[in-house]
Amino acid sequence: MSDMLQVGIISSTHGIKGEVKVFPTTDDVNRFKKLKEVILVTKKETKTLEIEGVKFFKKFAILKFKGIDSIESVMEYKGDGLYVTRENAVKLKENEYFISDLIDLQVFLENGELLGILKEVMLTGANDVYVVEMKNKKEVLIPAIKQCILSVEIENKKMTVALLDGLLD
Repeated sequence: MSDMLQVGIISSTHGIKGEVKVFPTTDDVNRFKKLKEVILVTKKETKTLEIEGVKFFKKFAILKFKGIDSIESVMEYKGDGLYVTRENAVKLKENEYFISDLIDLQVFLENGELLGILKEVMLTGANDVYVVEMKNKKEVLIPAIKQCILSVEIENKKMTVALLDGLLD
């Protein structure tokens, strides 16, 4: 379980005063309004940036960081991730999980047989879809619905599922 959760990726600069356009990797782009700081992770460094201003443009958040006032100061961060600590993460409702906590869970069938490892979560709009790599290296797509996901035990890195007819065909 990671101590940091990604909330966005800097896609480009915005204007000439140090603002950045951020592609959100969180369910709710409006959560940036509530954040006071984010953690920037680059190939060279990790540093905390204080958020000075937040605007929105289409599906992007436009962020202004305190002390960064020119386009030259932010150009090098294009493509880098923005994270929050678990303490600053949104509070989850019952049966909600952070994607980073689901990745690499062992996925078991109802009978206790190991099906495989959860490798990816696809966000489809209607419901998420879990991509499970089976022992034979093939993938099975499991809809994240009550009928299929019987239990999730993050602390034990385990998920139990019921497969709908035809999923393994």
